Amino acid sequence: MKKTLIYLSCFVSILALAASPTDNTSTGDPGFIGNRKQLTFVGPRAGEGYFSQDGSKMVFQSERRADNPFYQIFLMDLKTGKTDLISNGKGKTTCAWISPDLSKVLYASTHLDPKISEKITEERKSRETPQKNKYSWSYDETFDLFLKDLKSGKLQRLTTEKGYDAEGAISPDGKKVVFASNRQAYAEKMSPEDEKIFMQDPSYMMDLYIMDIDGKNLKRLTNVRGYDGGPFFSADGKKITFRRFAANGQSAEIMTMNIDGSDEKQLTNLKAMSWAPFFHPSGDYVVFTTNILGYSNFELYIVDAAGKKEPVRVSFLDGFDGLPVFSPDGQKLSWTRRGNTGESQIYLADWDDQKAREVLGINKAPAMTNLAQTSEIIDTKDIEHWVRYLASTELAGRKTGSPEEKIYADKIAEKFKAWGLKPLVGRDYLVPFEFTSGVGLGKNNTLTASFNSAKSEANIEKKAYTVEKDYVPLSYSKTGSWGS
Repeated sequence: MKKTLIYLSCFVSILALAASPTDNTSTGDPGFIGNRKQLTFVGPRAGEGYFSQDGSKMVFQSERRADNPFYQIFLMDLKTGKTDLISNGKGKTTCAWISPDLSKVLYASTHLDPKISEKITEERKSRETPQKNKYSWSYDETFDLFLKDLKSGKLQRLTTEKGYDAEGAISPDGKKVVFASNRQAYAEKMSPEDEKIFMQDPSYMMDLYIMDIDGKNLKRLTNVRGYDGGPFFSADGKKITFRRFAANGQSAEIMTMNIDGSDEKQLTNLKAMSWAPFFHPSGDYVVFTTNILGYSNFELYIVDAAGKKEPVRVSFLDGFDGLPVFSPDGQKLSWTRRGNTGESQIYLADWDDQKAREVLGINKAPAMTNLAQTSEIIDTKDIEHWVRYLASTELAGRKTGSPEEKIYADKIAEKFKAWGLKPLVGRDYLVPFEFTSGVGLGKNNTLTASFNSAKSEANIEKKAYTVEKDYVPLSYSKTGSWGS
């Protein structure tokens, strides 16, 4: 038989009411998170830190400029700590993402807003006499998505419609962008009831959209009243996870769907403010934050991607812990933490994937789901890391045509693209070819032996043998006769 094998050639909105305190863990912190350390220190607030696909960099938003009180976008080298400003320092910015090849950064900005200078002045005055109110986000209708080329500095505008276009993420293959937008509220006639709610809460008309990386081929993925937002792709690019607010804005649940908008699935039913979901690189479970323990104590939880198990608490810290993300290799967890001082910064810690799988009842994943390397130069440590991954028992020997082989072939192709290598054939790093995966016995296999009868040498007896019972022909056997 022959088979064809493909082989190698955001944001935050916290408007929740306090929920009844409950806890899935009766014995305290089970130790999912270890060796916690702080990554950012500058400015009163920093958050939404997202890894590059090779794990070497992190893009995040931070309030640290004297000339602008709003968030700006920064890129940090996780090895050296060097941090560069990516946005132009003007307007409000949020929700950034690094392209898989590390050449571009996607983010949302209002820097083209003609009234931005006035808004900056108003914001400064409001912060001079701060009041203790619940944190709220600005759904500014001038937010648009931009793509910054890190080499040339060129800024490409991807969206132009009136409305809040933000919370974008780039697909693992670098071809698509998923984002949240309430543009329909400005383009279509709303019912009097919808219009009244929208005027009070612009997020009420928020839905998810997907488009090509250049802004073309826009498609609407959701169409419900209430806030659909914070979308992220799974590592294999097949799924999107997001949060869906109830129409009244008082609760939110964690959702998943296919990238074409089909197969919507609700993973949680906590009836609290559950949001900021992010897939583990294996795709087996999702981490998110919720206020099920009370408004003053947002904590991190995990839930299986099928939504069949109860969510499990994984952080046990006072204050706000939210916006969690996994490193590409699944061995680190980063999140935004705000303590009693009101200052929020980004933290990083080790993540115990095995323990997470045990409590969720999920089978163990391959030892390495992303071939991340420690630097731009491949060294002995990186090669050893890759060999251990390819030789791991979870890959089951990588038999030709097996699901395990498909896993590592895709991962190596991702690395080729990230390095900027050009495909040998066409535009794809995966080249299809046919191979023989096995042979089967045909209907015409026979074996007959002729020999002299013991009773009389003059009589010749014949005996037929049964295939696969008395004999098995080898694939290289010849057709013919033998005897003396």
